[in-house]
Amino acid sequence: MSLPDGGAAGLRGTLAAGHFAVTAEVEPPRDCDPEAIGRSAALLRDWVDAVNITDNQGSRVRMSSLAASLLALRAGLEPVMQLSCRDRNRLALQSDLLGAGALGVPNVLMLTGDHPRFGDHPEGKPVFDLDGVQLVWAARTLRDDGALMSGGKIATPPAWSIGTVENPFAPPAGFRARRLAKKVAAGADFAQTQFVFDIEAFERWMAGLRELGVTEHCAVIAGVGPIRSLRALEFMRSGVPGVVIPGHVERRLRAVPADRVADTGIDLCVETIQRLTAIPGVAGVHVMAFGQERRVPEILQRAGVGPATRTKAASTTPEGGNHHDR
Repeated sequence: MSLPDGGAAGLRGTLAAGHFAVTAEVEPPRDCDPEAIGRSAALLRDWVDAVNITDNQGSRVRMSSLAASLLALRAGLEPVMQLSCRDRNRLALQSDLLGAGALGVPNVLMLTGDHPRFGDHPEGKPVFDLDGVQLVWAARTLRDDGALMSGGKIATPPAWSIGTVENPFAPPAGFRARRLAKKVAAGADFAQTQFVFDIEAFERWMAGLRELGVTEHCAVIAGVGPIRSLRALEFMRSGVPGVVIPGHVERRLRAVPADRVADTGIDLCVETIQRLTAIPGVAGVHVMAFGQERRVPEILQRAGVGPATRTKAASTTPEGGNHHDR
């Protein structure tokens, strides 16, 4: 994996050092409360290497990802600033990328974005001047060549790492590894995936990536998360595109009393992370614990991953090494 070393701490340094990285999702507030990001930071600091600051996730209006990323930096939490093609044309996208570079945002993540019809402003007009692959290429050109899409040169290029997203489970299955390979060829340093519940299907996708040599150039970070209720289970089955929940996971959640579903969802998430650490080429996990953010430290502690676990392992080994790190 070719991500340059950006220092011992943070996502870039963690991946460059070969440690098992952990990121988590933080949704900006729906208002102007500058303390909201700080409250999330207090929960996640020391437990994750970086947090995704979402960009009007689900096509619902929230504080801008650039402003929230700056607030995260001030709160001592490294941001991965998401940038969606849905709401901006190429001028605005490049403008925000330059702004992120100037403000010291260390990571940006490009995605095409959900159509506005799925959000709280269904009458809104989508832009989609670029798609996610084109935006990755534009970011790579901006950083590595110091050039805008117009060909115009910039004097001070940004230094952020470039992320993308991929869904290993969307049909046709045989196309998904090649799709990520295309994004990596465009310039992606790391990729975060859709929720992983079907480990066997994910392993097949990873085998395809290794065969294409993708994992040598891109850090693959698997998406995970606890299912907190049977209502959430139904929503993820029918309302979240590309999420595949195997029958054995559903049966296990439905077999317990209603007040035990959330704990069983946590158990399943911990077990999934532990299995993912054993798959060659998986560089980390991205935890999406909507409505259960307070339980993220518990999940990571039980799974034995993340900065806190690495620090504890290093302090308890005679050489101060990290041979317990995942």
